[in-house]
Formats: sequence, structure tokens, C-alpha cells
Amino acid sequence: MKVLVTGGAGFIASNYLHYAVNKYLDEEYVCLDALTYAGNYENLLPIINKDNFKFVKGDITNRDFVFNLFEQEQFDWVINFAAESHVDNSIKNPGVFLNTNILGTQVLMDASRKYGVKRYHQVSTDEVYGDLPLDRPDLKFTEDTPIHTSSPYSASKASADLLVMAYMRTFDFPATISRCSNNYGPYQFPEKLIPVVISKALNNEQIPVYGKGENVRDWIHVIDHNIGVDLIMRKGKIGQIYNLGGHSERTNLEVVKIILNQLKKSENLITYVADRPGHDLRYAIDSSKIEKELGWKLTQNFEEGIKQTIDWYVNNQEWINNIKSGEYRNSYKLSKKRS
Repeated sequence: MKVLVTGGAGFIASNYLHYAVNKYLDEEYVCLDALTYAGNYENLLPIINKDNFKFVKGDITNRDFVFNLFEQEQFDWVINFAAESHVDNSIKNPGVFLNTNILGTQVLMDASRKYGVKRYHQVSTDEVYGDLPLDRPDLKFTEDTPIHTSSPYSASKASADLLVMAYMRTFDFPATISRCSNNYGPYQFPEKLIPVVISKALNNEQIPVYGKGENVRDWIHVIDHNIGVDLIMRKGKIGQIYNLGGHSERTNLEVVKIILNQLKKSENLITYVADRPGHDLRYAIDSSKIEKELGWKLTQNFEEGIKQTIDWYVNNQEWINNIKSGEYRNSYKLSKKRS
């Protein structure tokens, strides 16, 4: 069986590939990534020479390129992780998000239909549901929660979800969708909260916290997210949406303080900055559907997972420094020269 994984040089998908390539030795995995700023070829180095792995540089919005790739490779499954995902960037430049997250999804589904892909999975986000009030801890997002987006990013992901659902109904397209809470773990690009805090704390730099830091996020370790995606591909029911949550709600300020405490850094590094426009108050996922129907369960609790994550960044500061310097952008070019 041959599986296409898009956005595979990004944080979540590269972790998925590390998991799947090493677990399913009789399956072939093709990673497609445009290597935009958040796509890091260095994330793939642990598996780049595996016999069942292949990297292809390309953009999912390039219809001719994608169709040619599908014709050459004849994929059985497609897992679409590819997305622009940084909310702040979506506020500054919405068009890039609409192009990649919506039109790119359309191109992939059109190619999947033409070339007979048996399973297509769309990796989405809990941000399509909007947010929840801080004073109602009993409320959680379910798969039936109405879509109510707050940013151009979440609107683009919700639009892609709706497009997938339309293809399922109109064309009997064999797809599933998963919506996850905030991921953390190794290889996360240092623009998101946890790697930003770790990186700045290690360098004794001021750490910006939006507003009062009261916004609540549900955190899931990237490996548990990817175990869920893999389970959906193999056992999930076509046409269904599955929520994946970490059962680990924390305020942003709590997360920052946990990191500072483990690194033995002063909380004086915290600097409160003006809040983000339309900043969602709280996310909380009800993942009981996938737990009951597919037997998915968490393998990492937040307390242990965040310690392991901090240790990974401490022990891989060269990886962070290569991103800060821009050197990581040359890793693919250098690999091509060597080959």
C-alpha cells in the first residue's frame, strides 16, 4: 500500500511519518511538502534513508504537478496535513491561508477522485468551532458543535472541512475528518507558544503573553494526535468526523510558568502584551466518540509530556538555532547536491 502524506516536513506530519514509516515497514510513504517557511526538511532526517520513505518537493495548489504525482505514484491513501496554521499570520495575510487550506484541499480531492484513492483524511482543528466561555468548564466541543470561526485561519480550515463534506455527499468521496486540540511535542516550529517560550527562556529573553494569559487551551501530545489519525485511517468509518483532545486544559500563563519552572528561570521574564484581535477564550475537546468507537486513548499526560518536550528542545538547540538563522532553508538544497 502507498500513502501520500502532505505537509510532511511540518511539525505534526513529520511526527506522523516518524511513527508510521517505522511501524509499517510493508507500506510506502511519500511525503509531499512545498518547504515554505514552516516546512523543515531537517525534521525528516531520521527517516530520510528508510526504504519505505520518499520525499517530494511540491505545492498542493499546483494542479498539474499534483495530478502528475498521483498518476506516477498511484496512491491508495491520502492524509492531508498540509496547511498554513499560524493565526497571527492569517490576520496579516489571509489570502495565503485561503489558497493553501481551501484550494489545495480541492486539488488533492480532485486528484484522489480521478486516480481512485481508497481513503482520504483531512486533518483539521478544534478552532473551527470558535471558542467557549471561561466560566463554563462543563462545556466542550463535540463533533456536532456548529462551526463558528474567529480568524482567517480557522475560517479557511472550516471551509476546507465543508468542502470535504460536500465531496463526500456529492461524489460519495471516501473521506474522514479529524479535529484536534493544541498539539505540543518535538519539531514544532518556534512560532507557537511552547517552543517560543522554551527558546526565549533558554536565552533569558522576555516572553510575550497575550492579555493576562487567561486564555485556555486543551493540549494533546503530537504522538497521541497521530495515533488517532492512524487509527481513523485504519478503522474509522468513512464520512465521519472525529475529535481528538488531550483532556489537559491549561491557561496560557500556566503553561508559561510550568516551562519557566522546569528550566529554573524567573517569572520576571514574562511580559504582558496587547491581546490578539478576536482571541479565542477557551478550547476544550470532547473526544469520547473516537474513544468509544475506535478504542483510542491517550498515552501521554501533560505533566510528563511537557517535561519530555522541554528536554527535547534543550537537547536540540542546534535545530532551533538553524531555524533562527535561516540555515534550515538550505537543508534540502544541500541534500540534493550530495545525492
